[in-house]
Amino acid sequence: MDVGIVGLPNVGKSTLFNALTNAGVDAANYPFCTVEPNTGIVPVPDSRLDILNGYHKRPEAHPAVLKVVDIAGLVRGASKGEGLGNRFLAHIREVDAILHIVRCFEDDDVAHVDGSLDAIRDIETVETELLIADLATAETALEKARAKAKRSDKEAAARVKVLEPCMEALSEGRPVRTVEFADADDRRELKGLGLLTAKRVLYVANVGEDAQSGDTPMAQAVAQYANSHGGKVVYVSAEIESELAELEPEDRAEMLADMGLEQSALQAVAKAGYELLGLHSFFTVGDKEVRAWTVPVGATAPQAAGVIHTDFEKGFIRAEVYRVGDLQTYGSEAGIRAAGKLGMQGKEYIVQDGDVCFFHFSS
Repeated sequence: MDVGIVGLPNVGKSTLFNALTNAGVDAANYPFCTVEPNTGIVPVPDSRLDILNGYHKRPEAHPAVLKVVDIAGLVRGASKGEGLGNRFLAHIREVDAILHIVRCFEDDDVAHVDGSLDAIRDIETVETELLIADLATAETALEKARAKAKRSDKEAAARVKVLEPCMEALSEGRPVRTVEFADADDRRELKGLGLLTAKRVLYVANVGEDAQSGDTPMAQAVAQYANSHGGKVVYVSAEIESELAELEPEDRAEMLADMGLEQSALQAVAKAGYELLGLHSFFTVGDKEVRAWTVPVGATAPQAAGVIHTDFEKGFIRAEVYRVGDLQTYGSEAGIRAAGKLGMQGKEYIVQDGDVCFFHFSS
């Protein structure tokens, strides 16, 4: 699953992308520095992996990862093809969720595409372009679906059922993600429509070095906007994070300590992006490695096994499951087993975040 980094030009998208991925893409101070989207893989920090490997002491430990795409900056009129509008919108359609970077810092050396700093105006510029694009898409789709539904087309009728509340929200200036669909079939239908404002959004307030807690009026305004528009917010100083990303682990820890921080803000971004997609992790312990695997919340044991190898899902028999916390309590897998905390789970078992699984399957 992919998360796309979006925002106006010169708000810190590529700087944040560089810090997240250490990819070293160009981050020059001019609009449209990013034309084709850059892609990077970001590890999702998880202390449970360290705990697990602390007991098993395998040569390698592999965290879950998030795929991040740095998309070109958007300008007003993108929905009508201004700037790199059409390409921008096409790239957004291809990602599963959005990291919307919002500039919340003053810097006379970094030009603003609109000539002044206003975080909410900047958010609304991007959101408006996405809304306009969605209105056109939804209006056309609804017209076609209604015509087919009149001919007793059940699939078209299902599409109308989903599109009508979407059109109502869009017409009122609300993103589609604020519309709640209780029915699973409706949610699947919505996903198939490819509406831009249906995607989950994490607003990343790019703040100055002295405002990493997000306690400035502008950062708080972003938080209020996020809360009222179906999104979440984290506060990051992309410039500081890019400096931290270039340091060795010991030096990074020292710099964080000097700033009074326990962890890099990028860890919060990666974890929030992971959760934004409705994902969580289970773990396996092999002869040479411990590894975190990514599954959607609600995945069954066979589906989780299939993430490792398709044959594991096809031939699934059962899964031995315990929790990382059990290892801390009982000291070993033998201790967990003796305490009756190692469960044998079948095909209906829903894998929980933090499960440690050993899958039995037939070849």
